[in-house]
Amino acid sequence: MKIVKYPHPALRAAARPVTAIDKDVQLAAAQMLDLMYKHEGLGLAAPQVDFGYQLLVMNFEGDPGRKDMEYVAINPAIVESKGTVNDREGCLSFPGLYQNVRRAKTVKVQAYNLKGELYEMACSDLPARVWQHEIDHLNGVLFIDKMGPLGRLGSKKDIEKFIADFEQAKKKGEYPSDLAPKM
Repeated sequence: MKIVKYPHPALRAAARPVTAIDKDVQLAAAQMLDLMYKHEGLGLAAPQVDFGYQLLVMNFEGDPGRKDMEYVAINPAIVESKGTVNDREGCLSFPGLYQNVRRAKTVKVQAYNLKGELYEMACSDLPARVWQHEIDHLNGVLFIDKMGPLGRLGSKKDIEKFIADFEQAKKKGEYPSDLAPKM
């Protein structure tokens, strides 16, 4: 399992709901947490590892020693959002790219854990931003889509480089010719 970079097609595909929490889902969640920590992220969504299901992992501290801040979310949904805040954001599928993105300041989210139990969380600021960013991934929406005109302009060269690097990787055979997301 590895993190795919933009413009890999898995990043634009809407993820399917998880219908059973089996060993594959549990293994994917564990591997995703390991990858998230390895790449110093706060969250990682299944489409970012070319696993086309509504699964994401997060740790708002980004600290593998803080298991109390670790969350696995299956079929998550934002049920309420309030306020707006514009703040700096990055993404493990766009390494090194950071721009300001407008998000809700506070969200209430519902999701299932690995035991199949429904839980609800209300949070603000950075945790709310992480939830919104990762849930967007499940819908094929990327943080570059949320940038304002100045952010897009400031990111143009970086995005062009991601595209060129991806095309180069395809030519080298690092990606199969059939790049449909795994389901």
